[in-house]
Amino acid sequence: MIKQLSQRLLGPVTLVLLALTFWLGLWVTPPDRVQGNLVRLLYVHPAIAWVALYVSFGTSVIASSLYLWRRTRSVVMDRVASCAMEVSAVFLALTLITGSIWGRPTWGVWWAWDARLTSTAILLVFALGYLALRRANDDPELRARRSAVFAIIAAINVPIDHFSVDWWHTLHQGATVFTENGNFLVHGSMLWTLFLSLFAFTLLFFWLLRARYRLEVQRDARYAASLDEALAQRRREGVH
Repeated sequence: MIKQLSQRLLGPVTLVLLALTFWLGLWVTPPDRVQGNLVRLLYVHPAIAWVALYVSFGTSVIASSLYLWRRTRSVVMDRVASCAMEVSAVFLALTLITGSIWGRPTWGVWWAWDARLTSTAILLVFALGYLALRRANDDPELRARRSAVFAIIAAINVPIDHFSVDWWHTLHQGATVFTENGNFLVHGSMLWTLFLSLFAFTLLFFWLLRARYRLEVQRDARYAASLDEALAQRRREGVH
């Protein structure tokens, strides 16, 4: 009962928190002294990047690892890995788009071969490659194993993306929330709105993952039913 209630509330709660985030970000929080109203992208871009790189991509990698481990291998893990990677690909694309929108007035260009931007673009290519790999094989077990291995290998790019602003001189700014000493760079209503956006977009990921997973289950059920029907048809033809 509690599980069903939480599943039903996930969507409405996510929408309310997203609406609250946009209301606070657009009309309540103050403009920045340097960037002015452009700083309001702070409540969208970092949250999208957080979901893209860590939450969704990380979920896919964890599910892939659990699939490769025999004790936890199941079709559920394979579905979760696949669905999470689809959501990650969408959020990676949104990360690049919102980053370009923020970068145009800040850097003067829509795109630069900056270390952070390039590594994020490479991660998007890996995500799309993962999805293409799943379509390249009809054997469910072989497809699941190859995809799981590919996801884990692709995850090597995540720490490269994360530390790129520290390892190389980049146009992209460094830490947004914390300094190296752990002090906050954002304060007051701006800080709380930023945290709210991270939480809201995280819930959005789980909402999308649940919806995509249910579609995957329905697709597999339809495929199994059509396969059974085809086999039954063959048997009837053999009798005649």
